[in-house]
Amino acid sequence: MKKQLYAVSLLSALAVPAFAQSSVTLYGVLDEGLNYTNNVGGDSVFELASGFPHGSRWGLKGTEDLGGGVKALFQLEGGNNVDNGRSAQGGLLFGRQAYVGLSSDSLGSITGGRQYDSLVDFLSQTSVGGSWGGYAFGHPYDNDNMVYSFRVNNTVKYTSPSLGGLKFGGTYSFSDDVNFAKNRQFSFGTQYTNGGLLLAAAYLQADNPSATSYGAINNGGDQNFLGSKLKMFGAGATYTVGPAALGFVYSNSTVNDPQSSGYVGAITPPSGTLSSLRFQNFEINGKYQFGPSFWLGAMYTYTRASFNATSGKQHPVYHSVGLMGDYILSKRTDVYLQAVYQRVAGDATGTVLDTAYIPGAANVSSNRSQLLVRAAIRHFF
Repeated sequence: MKKQLYAVSLLSALAVPAFAQSSVTLYGVLDEGLNYTNNVGGDSVFELASGFPHGSRWGLKGTEDLGGGVKALFQLEGGNNVDNGRSAQGGLLFGRQAYVGLSSDSLGSITGGRQYDSLVDFLSQTSVGGSWGGYAFGHPYDNDNMVYSFRVNNTVKYTSPSLGGLKFGGTYSFSDDVNFAKNRQFSFGTQYTNGGLLLAAAYLQADNPSATSYGAINNGGDQNFLGSKLKMFGAGATYTVGPAALGFVYSNSTVNDPQSSGYVGAITPPSGTLSSLRFQNFEINGKYQFGPSFWLGAMYTYTRASFNATSGKQHPVYHSVGLMGDYILSKRTDVYLQAVYQRVAGDATGTVLDTAYIPGAANVSSNRSQLLVRAAIRHFF
């Protein structure tokens, strides 16, 4: 009898690791550099700044094998400023991501928590801001969230497995209010890859964003525009052949009843009431790998805005040009140089939107142009 019990115990001990293998990974990025901005309220500024191409962060992620191709998964990720050691994203401990869920090899994954929306998951990879360039290469005021001005809380997300190169998914963010439409969000997107070709499209709608502090989008470090409704959609493509990659992305963003920008503050027309603000972004980009240790990339974005006020309609135009060179020192460390220039043209609105502002600059320019140059070091662990 004792031998039988011992045999059963031994078999159970051997079976558990095979059935429930798990792993937890600690990871992070440290990105610190010197920025020069030629015009910040009329003066030039030198400053240390953290996290441009890749936001400085640390995180934990892990999986547990539940058997039958099913896994439990989680990720906790917090942003930080290397300049002063403070947490980013409004001081949240895990302000970048915090979710838990299940994944299946054949059915995809479903997760719940603070996560990225479908524009970020599917479309942003076709833009420079959402891929290799980061923050400063974002479209004006990050109107389409390509450089992650906000994450979405209270979010259930589904992501399909790859089906012959095709993936799709969506998110729904609960308002956590008796009024379901008070600070909720939903989005969906799709992506197709075949060899060096990547095609993507996505849509997002947020109703009454920041109307509550506990809904989908909060106003404590999560905001591109404050209004009664956000609508964003777009499509993009990249094609890689050998050491060269080319990309194009179009995005369209509308803010109903806009009140302010998370970057430049209140948007108050000199007369009348501002009913809506729309941005159309057309970006073309390219990147070339000059050997294993060095690459160079460039982008140009044309943005046409529609400033719709009761006193009339104006169409400001934004021209953004960016360059980046990256030199790889090791598998985990590189140094890079970035330069971004923005010029505002077209109609004047009589608001802060008439002055240039590059995402990540210390503040708005005193006129219609601004230049930002950054030299930095980045380390992955």
